Amino acid sequence: MAKKKTTSRYTVDNVPIQSITNGVIILNNKEKVTGVKIMPRNIFILEQDMQDSIISNLKNVYNVIDYEFWIIAADRPVDINVYLSQLQLLYNNVQDNARRKLIVDDINKANMFMSNNVVDTEYYLLFKEKDSDLIQKRIRTLINAFASAGLTCRQTTNDDLRVILDNFLNGGQTTTFGTVMS
Repeated sequence: MAKKKTTSRYTVDNVPIQSITNGVIILNNKEKVTGVKIMPRNIFILEQDMQDSIISNLKNVYNVIDYEFWIIAADRPVDINVYLSQLQLLYNNVQDNARRKLIVDDINKANMFMSNNVVDTEYYLLFKEKDSDLIQKRIRTLINAFASAGLTCRQTTNDDLRVILDNFLNGGQTTTFGTVMS
């Protein structure tokens, strides 16, 4: 009689992640996944020669990478609740009707953003490696290379990696951990 293979009901049990520490995902096989978060830049508002220069420099950045890497675009919900609270406090403290009208307009715009599920798209370049020294060398090289191309980036944080995993495991849909829905 054949044994029945037991499978887990939870997706997280099938993900080979041991931990997320210091901006690095440590896999069960001791490999580490990390990388850089690339800050978006709208190059289309620049002069054409500047656009061409940035694109050419980006090609050079990607051409010098001699290891497997992944470019990821992840959507993070925009949370403007703190901003809305500050506007409400400001509204309560202002007596001038003209200023109050401007504040109400800002509150309405913020509420429109909230109702449209506005997201902030973040960009990452990730790679996998076991050697911690080589990881740090690659991160420094990437940060410098992107800087020479006119882009700012930094090493991924634990929060960045959790957002990427959340997007991957939930199909890019917004999760509502710990929130009460009315």
